[in-house]
Amino acid sequence: MIIGVPKEIKDHEYRVGLVTSSVRELTSLGHHVLIETQAGAGIGLSDADYVKAGAEIISDAKEVFTRSEMIVKVKEPQAGERSLLREGQILFTYLHLAPDFPQTKDLINSKAICIAYETVTDSSGKLPLLAPMSEVAGRMSIQAGAQTLENSHGGRGLLLSGVPGVEPANIVILGGGVVGSNAARIAMGMRANITLLDRNLETLRALDQEFQGKVTLLYSTNEAIDKLVPEADLIIGAVLIPGAAAPKLISAEHVKRMKPGSALVDVAIDQGGCFETSHPTTHTEPTYIVDDVVHYCVANMPGAVARTSAFALNNATLPYVINLANKGYKKALLDDPGFLAGMNVMYGKITCKEVADAFNLHYTDPTVAISMH
Repeated sequence: MIIGVPKEIKDHEYRVGLVTSSVRELTSLGHHVLIETQAGAGIGLSDADYVKAGAEIISDAKEVFTRSEMIVKVKEPQAGERSLLREGQILFTYLHLAPDFPQTKDLINSKAICIAYETVTDSSGKLPLLAPMSEVAGRMSIQAGAQTLENSHGGRGLLLSGVPGVEPANIVILGGGVVGSNAARIAMGMRANITLLDRNLETLRALDQEFQGKVTLLYSTNEAIDKLVPEADLIIGAVLIPGAAAPKLISAEHVKRMKPGSALVDVAIDQGGCFETSHPTTHTEPTYIVDDVVHYCVANMPGAVARTSAFALNNATLPYVINLANKGYKKALLDDPGFLAGMNVMYGKITCKEVADAFNLHYTDPTVAISMH
C-alpha cells in the first residue's frame, strides 16, 4: 500500500503522523511511505532520517494526497487538505466531528474512508488511540493552568503549591478518566488542594485506592459543582462522551460566580468543550477572558510537546496502520469490532451514530456501509 504523511498545518502543530521507526516497520513489510518534506522537523526528525527509514520525500502536500492510498495524520484535515481527499481514499487521524459540521460535510462530500483515532475501542471498551494524547493533555492541563494563574496572563497571581504560611490553590477537576486522573497526579505533585468529580463509582473507588486521601473525590452532581465553583482557583474540564459533543458542565452563570483571575482549562474543547463560555483557541493565542475568568481552550494541547506526543501516539497507532496496510480497510475493520468503531464517514455516509445524532443526519451501520462497496 502507498501511505502518505503530509506535514501538519494546524496552528503550532508540530507532531507527525508517522515517526521514522513506524516508517521502517511499514517499509520492511513492503509498503511504500511518502513523507512531505520537513513533516518531522518539529520533533527533530529530518528528511534524511526518513529516507534512511525507507521513505520517499515529497515536496508538497498535494502530491502526497494524490499518490497515496492511505493518509495518516495527527489532527483533523484542514479545509485545504479536505479538498485533496478523493473517493475510496483512507484517512486515518483524529477527526472530532461532533462539534464540527463544516469538516463533517466536506468528508461526506469527499467520499473518502475516514477512520477517527478517538472512537476506536479495545476489547474492554477503552479508547487506546485517544489515551496517549489524553495522558499528555491531562498532565499539560496543570502546567497550562499554573501559567494561566500568573498575573502576566490575567490570573490571580497564584502559585499552585503555595508556600509555607500561604495556602495552595484550589483545583477542581471535572472527570476522572485518563485526562482527569493524569491531571490529578500532576496537581498532587504540585501540592495543590484538589477535588475531582466523576459519575462512575468504580472510577472513584479506583482513584481512592491510588490517591490515598490526597484528593477529595466526589460524585458529580449539579449541586456539587454549584458549591465548588465559587471557591475554585482553577477548573479543569476533562469529560468525554466518545464521539459525541461534550456536555456543558460549567454554565455562563457559574463563570460569573468565580473569583476574578481564576482560570478554566477546557481539555474537552476538541469535542466542543464542557464550559458554556469555551471556544477553541490556538497556541499562538491560547487564552481569553470572560467575566474576569481566564479561559485556556487550545484544541491541540499535546502539539506543544510534539516529540513526546508524536512518539506516544505512534506507539498506539502503528499496529492499526499496519493492519490497514496489510489487510486493506475492509478486512482490517471487520476483523476487529473495536477498530470498526473508528469508522466515522465512508463513501459519503455517516457511520458513527454520535456524529449523525449531533447533526440530525442519517446514520448507516459501518458493516452495512462496507458491504455496499
